[in-house]
Amino acid sequence: MEGFEPYIEIAEGLCAVFGTNLEVVLHDLATEQIVHIAGGFSKRNKGDPSLLNTIDFNENSRVIGPYEKTNWDGRRIRSVTNVLRDDKGRAFGLMCVNFDLSPITEAILALQNLAGPVALTDQPEALFRDDWHERINQFIANWTARHKTAISNLDRVQKRQLVRDLDAEGAFKAPGAILYAARIVGLGRATIYKYLQEPKIQKAE
Repeated sequence: MEGFEPYIEIAEGLCAVFGTNLEVVLHDLATEQIVHIAGGFSKRNKGDPSLLNTIDFNENSRVIGPYEKTNWDGRRIRSVTNVLRDDKGRAFGLMCVNFDLSPITEAILALQNLAGPVALTDQPEALFRDDWHERINQFIANWTARHKTAISNLDRVQKRQLVRDLDAEGAFKAPGAILYAARIVGLGRATIYKYLQEPKIQKAE
């Protein structure tokens, strides 16, 4: 945690101002783990893997983004990633600031004619190369939209089918993916393992 203390205070301060619409995640490049989350709404926890091992930072990188991604419940999130450096200029961490657009979507649309659209960069290829969080989020958003429901409204049968479909998509190959999916779907990890061990030919009731 050495070197992160000032940024933890900044993260908590930002979330105190913007409330539940903001999440700030601090990543340690040395351990490739999340060291702090302020105002979390992404169902990630401190100590979870950062999935940043494939990133090759340019020495001049300071800010990545802004870019948009999908939250676990389908909400649109606008994000920017700041590279944290020590007093010798060496990168030691990332501070990812995630803003939930959903409460103000209508206001943004109304103001676009006056202010113009916000210029967004594409999702950074290196940052999302192995980001199974994003892939699971997008899959669940598409799955619930296709079934005309919301993640919070799924019954037991639907949850079981969603777990099976995620498995068929290969979503659970990454370490920690099952635990992450369990948080989103609202199931215990043991229940997900139970569904995965059931005969593949068995159909949802």
